[in-house]
Amino acid sequence: MSPLLFLGIALAGGVGAACRFVVDGLLRARIVSAYPWATTVVNVTGSLVLGFVVGLAGSGVVSEEVHLVLGAGFLGGYTTFSTASAETVRLLLERRLTAGLASGLGMLVLSVLAAALGVWLGMLV
Repeated sequence: MSPLLFLGIALAGGVGAACRFVVDGLLRARIVSAYPWATTVVNVTGSLVLGFVVGLAGSGVVSEEVHLVLGAGFLGGYTTFSTASAETVRLLLERRLTAGLASGLGMLVLSVLAAALGVWLGMLV
């Protein structure tokens, strides 16, 4: 990996994290709920876009470098498995079992389906 590619991935990761912070804040200000909707939206949309990038890369539409900068960099910074995990545990500790299961399992299922849809769409291009 070249130093320029490494720098691109690192910078894209920072931009992705900043975008996550903004999207999360906007959604939390508008949706008041015990369920972590903002994290769910971030992870599902990130999975959809990552799937699309993977599909584009698999079809040869984008280079491996673009795939790495967007996928590992930007979308790696944008999505947040650790926050999703902590929020699920918090819900379970608060004995909000339905919300906790929906958060843990629901987000996983929705994210995987979104990624599959993204790959399929990317391969159509």
